[in-house]
Amino acid sequence: MRRAPTILHLDMDAFYAAAEQAAKPSLRGKPVVVGGIGPRGVVATASYEARVFGVRSAMPTAQARRLCPNAAYLSPRFTLYRQVSEVVMELLRALSPLVEPLSLDEAFVDLEAGGVPAETAAVRAVGEQLRRDIRAATGLTGSVGLAGAKMLAKIASEAAKPDGLVVIEPGTERELLGPMPVRTLPGVGPATAETLRRAGIHTVAETAEAGEAELVRLLGKAHGTGLYGMALGRDERPVVAERDAKSVSVEDTFEVDLTDRTRVRNEVLRLADRCVARLRSAGRSGRTVVIKVRNYDFSTLTRSETLRGPTDDPAVVREAAVRLLETVDTTGGVRLLGVGVSGLADFTQEDLFAQLATEREAAGATAEPEGVAAGEPEPGAELPRRWHPGLDVIHEEFGAGWVQGSGVGRVTVRFETPWSAPGRVRTFAVDDPALRPGEPLPLRGGPDQSSAPAIRPKSVSPADEDESAGGAEISRR
Repeated sequence: MRRAPTILHLDMDAFYAAAEQAAKPSLRGKPVVVGGIGPRGVVATASYEARVFGVRSAMPTAQARRLCPNAAYLSPRFTLYRQVSEVVMELLRALSPLVEPLSLDEAFVDLEAGGVPAETAAVRAVGEQLRRDIRAATGLTGSVGLAGAKMLAKIASEAAKPDGLVVIEPGTERELLGPMPVRTLPGVGPATAETLRRAGIHTVAETAEAGEAELVRLLGKAHGTGLYGMALGRDERPVVAERDAKSVSVEDTFEVDLTDRTRVRNEVLRLADRCVARLRSAGRSGRTVVIKVRNYDFSTLTRSETLRGPTDDPAVVREAAVRLLETVDTTGGVRLLGVGVSGLADFTQEDLFAQLATEREAAGATAEPEGVAAGEPEPGAELPRRWHPGLDVIHEEFGAGWVQGSGVGRVTVRFETPWSAPGRVRTFAVDDPALRPGEPLPLRGGPDQSSAPAIRPKSVSPADEDESAGGAEISRR
């Protein structure tokens, strides 16, 4: 444990929803929900305006619509979120070489490794400057927690939300944690919490009072010992600059159960291609192909196959995924499919596909052209357009805009940009040749923001940038 609060935890505020509000002037100050928009979709992020109505992350979208029917329900735009995330992470890496990203919008930073003095005033100043720089570079807000351990820094950033900064002074941990529910501690999920509840343990203080021996008896040695240390405010985990991914995967939930075997196969092939594209973008390969099938009754099955060597060949992954699918009964209906690759490596076995093709030919099978599956469109064939709410479009006459909704052969578009006033709405036929999909525009750097970079970090914030309200300190002096 450190003697100064030199571990920083940054958590962007309602990240996906806030990015959509920044990109769409007509949605600023209004409830926005980002996630799956179909009847089986799940909320990824809700703006603070939507949270007032009880909408929360991981809630079924159908339930969110009942709670907040007037919110804007948008499909995620991960291209935009990754762009903004790269800017934020670059700002963090300017503070220290030890930055541990947890997701697109969350990371730990070891300020001591970056040369920041181990003093509360110094780390507070760095945290406040970081918040100003993030706002200047992206137009978004983030909450900062500072403490002497990772667990405490994360608790502090949660207490700082939204748009604030909280410092937990070393030496005050137990007094601070005591009254908090045991679910506050890392690693305490519903099952662990229920086990502790049955033993009469509800708060962090009660967890510490139970003692290490009792926690080990209830939860096992590793989990019990670790939980006891955290209940005392001890967390020796270091900030790790590189978190090596163990797998790469993609999955889709379908609005209507898939019962047609050919359709299920084609969806697995499509997911395999997406998985390989993500694998290649990370510069990785993998040995084990995994498929995930969730049936109509919510039962979930996984099947895996380990190849002879690591590969990033889409034909190999497609073939393995289809073989695995053949071992699963999907006649009752499928609501979710996923394809993943694990056992990651930085190299490939170049002749792996040739070996598989030789074996297939020897068995009398006919090789399928790469990228084409039974029932799939031929290469170059124009796919039907699907205008999901929130997605970017370009119209030859009206310029850039985003989809508000579509149905019965029509699509409604609002034409506005991140730096414009709220725009006008127009409706077109879904196959209008003048309308085409677009790319996300930068949140900063428009015509009326000429002095700001296009989502690029700034080393110095504007002198007249107002310091956001919400700073606080938890300390006992």
